[in-house]
Amino acid sequence: MNMTHYMELLAVNQPWNLILFMAIPVALAETIAITELAILFTRRFDGMIRKINKICSIIVGVYFLGIFIYLLVSAVIPFTLNGEWRGWIDIIAVGFYLMGVIPLLGLSLIDLGIIGRRWSEEQKLKYHSTFVGIFLVVAHIAMIFGMLDPSIGGDHSHHMHM
Repeated sequence: MNMTHYMELLAVNQPWNLILFMAIPVALAETIAITELAILFTRRFDGMIRKINKICSIIVGVYFLGIFIYLLVSAVIPFTLNGEWRGWIDIIAVGFYLMGVIPLLGLSLIDLGIIGRRWSEEQKLKYHSTFVGIFLVVAHIAMIFGMLDPSIGGDHSHHMHM
């Protein structure tokens, strides 16, 4: 079966690519989502749960910015310049994966006080929760399209990588 560059990235260099590009960002994002729910239900803006949420938010935004820059330079630009995309499914998978930088960096910027410094805790919570939701949507779109065989979208190049 042919695979998208997204899936190939996760499949090669096992287990390291899977850990670096999927497990770490997803574990941090899921920790943020779970702690975000606790904060939403309790409205406690202090304490251990909020500290965990804040630390994970700062780490994941900075971490994923590094992933974004690395993949932009080492994959997206070369694939584009050399015509190596495996069709529109491949572009959607990689594009939505990389779009995760927007909400994740947004979380970091809020928790570092770079944006929203004068916002109330309620306003910060609203934007924080929105960024978490946006990340979940773009990440799942990336995963779904990333698992597709790009040939069903019209790419008939025969890239069999494993």
